[in-house]
Amino acid sequence: MPPRRPVHLLRTVTAVAVLAASAVACGDAGGLEGAGSTPTATSPAKLWPDLTPASSPAWNYDNGDSEAMQGITAPGDDIRKVDPVAVVKAEIAQHPDEYGGSKAQYRGTVRRMAYCGRKPADARCPLLKAYYRDITGDGHADLTLGFRLLPGNQTAVRVYTVEAGRVVQVMSNDDAVSGVELTGRSVIIHAPSDLADYEYRFQWTWDPEQHVMLLTHDEMLHIGRRERLSTPSASPSATS
Repeated sequence: MPPRRPVHLLRTVTAVAVLAASAVACGDAGGLEGAGSTPTATSPAKLWPDLTPASSPAWNYDNGDSEAMQGITAPGDDIRKVDPVAVVKAEIAQHPDEYGGSKAQYRGTVRRMAYCGRKPADARCPLLKAYYRDITGDGHADLTLGFRLLPGNQTAVRVYTVEAGRVVQVMSNDDAVSGVELTGRSVIIHAPSDLADYEYRFQWTWDPEQHVMLLTHDEMLHIGRRERLSTPSASPSATS
């Protein structure tokens, strides 16, 4: 049953209707017009109630993993004192199958890392600007990094925190990225879709119980041609 409207609201509507009728009688064509019937709200219909619920996933979802960066420590537990170049090089060293060798998937990233850390900055360095923001909610800044995965067109997005002086990676996402945002305890990654005027949006959120960031939202959204053309290449909205 639809909810009853308050009596004073009914009186107001009635009074407006009377005034509108009077205005039409006086030749005023600007009276109120009905907007049509309101669709009836319906609750979700549960299908196949006798179906036995699955107890385990059919495949491995990307539930998030943590990984300590070997040989990387944060003096005074301050991640701002850690060299981002060293952090990326530590990941490269810990994943030789992806980065090492002439046939590795991201072999181009390794070669281009040689241009990082120079002053003035070298545009050939695949490492993007580092951003610092408290994502884990412990009152200390965490590190969000991005670097190009070459020779392809993907971008690695990583989040690092400090645990007992160690630098620990708590989020890892590789994709053809069109924009990244930081909001609250979440990282939102925008990725292009094969369908015109649509994009993928992935939201990773810090979970204090699992001590990692989990993929909490995975959706395809219609953005429209106007937004797609007017939106510049997005960069993290956090304060560096």
